[in-house]
Amino acid sequence: MDRRRFLFALPPVAFTLAQINAAPSELVVDAGSPGDPIRPLHGVNGGPLAAGGLLDLSAKWKEAGFPLTRLHDCHWPNPDVVDVHTIFPNPSADPSKPESYDFERTDEYVKSILDTGAKIVYRLGESIEHQKVKRNARPPKNAEHWAAVCAGIVRHYTEGWANGHQYPIKYWEIWNEPDNRPTCWTGTDDDYFQLYAVTSKTLKKQFPKLLIGGPGLGNSGTLKGEKLETSPMLKGFLAKCREMNCPLDFLSWHCYTADADELVRRGKVMRQLLDAAGFKGAESHLNEWNYLPDNSWNGMMAKEPPARQAWHDRIGGAEGAAFTAASLICLQDAPIDVANYFSGEAQGMGLFTPHGQTLKTYHAFCAFGKLAGLRRLPITGQLPAGVTALAGIAADKSSVSILFVKQSGEDVSLAFVGQQLPWDGATLHQTFGVDGSRNLELMGFGKSLAGKVSLELPKNSIRLVEFRREKPVE
Repeated sequence: MDRRRFLFALPPVAFTLAQINAAPSELVVDAGSPGDPIRPLHGVNGGPLAAGGLLDLSAKWKEAGFPLTRLHDCHWPNPDVVDVHTIFPNPSADPSKPESYDFERTDEYVKSILDTGAKIVYRLGESIEHQKVKRNARPPKNAEHWAAVCAGIVRHYTEGWANGHQYPIKYWEIWNEPDNRPTCWTGTDDDYFQLYAVTSKTLKKQFPKLLIGGPGLGNSGTLKGEKLETSPMLKGFLAKCREMNCPLDFLSWHCYTADADELVRRGKVMRQLLDAAGFKGAESHLNEWNYLPDNSWNGMMAKEPPARQAWHDRIGGAEGAAFTAASLICLQDAPIDVANYFSGEAQGMGLFTPHGQTLKTYHAFCAFGKLAGLRRLPITGQLPAGVTALAGIAADKSSVSILFVKQSGEDVSLAFVGQQLPWDGATLHQTFGVDGSRNLELMGFGKSLAGKVSLELPKNSIRLVEFRREKPVE
């Protein structure tokens, strides 16, 4: 088709005098140059069943379209599913006998996740323990025995053993944050290396087609620009895996930050480390991430409840939602294979309140989910400071969607131009917003007209604009 240009008209908006005097930034979205599909990196941790069965968030999970969830800290702070001790309550029992296991609650939990359409990363190990007494975050007394228990769990969920299932769960992670001590591991680095070596080899021998990895690093090191001062645990783990010829199908690591770009920079360094260590075929999994206000955990640890509440409100509110949407956009350009936000449950850093009410971060996931799988479109022009954007076109070329996120700085206005739209005639548009007063609600709709129109982007806001061809009159 001939090269054509359409200007997308949005509903009238109010501008301050400073905005009127300042020329809006002009962007061009080229619908005639689709690239690769936008990667569905909006995975989470946890599952839709919460509060001891009182909450079933399955409908909201389906709406968000979470592609993948990692089973860690499930039903926290009183985990009764997934963790090895909940399934294998008597550590001295015989792991070869089905009666040694209690799968019922975890069966229900796993099925509820798969029923939403999400796939699973199954973490073999234990949830975090903040109590002074650590009952389960301890090295197993016998690594071979523990590995046999894990093999029983894998066999139950993938081969139907012990009245089990044949679920397509391909990712199996060994423990979580063994460098986070003593809340997640009371042993030494070497204790973990030994456990990983024994368990990974046991599982890979019995289930060669499954992907085995770890260690769910809490701290991969200090990032300075584009360089990483590698943590001792990460450096030692990669060395031991190479030295002991351990299976390492994926390296899992975590990052909590106030800078979305850190996720990308850290992802690049982790890929380089894997390649340099001889694990070029291993995937890189950022399987815990979230917004960390002011890059500090002080708010979570504050003694006064109002301070803790204010900290969590920032994470789940418009500020955290803008960070979340910006991160999901930025991660498109990071060399990672899997990303899982912490978490998708109704807990402290989750997407829902303890009573199941959606937070603004949930709606950030829904906004991004509208673009996941679309063919990515190039956006040219200078984005204003603090603005991130992503555009995509449907496989059947029936629609074009653009996601704008404004995190910091003064309110701005944008003029954006569509180029080479794959249809003739008028264009219909809809604009949805997430901000301090909106939860992905419709802000306006109409037809495109000739002329340049600006879109207002306040601080800590998300705007999803969808375009479709006007249906012909029959």
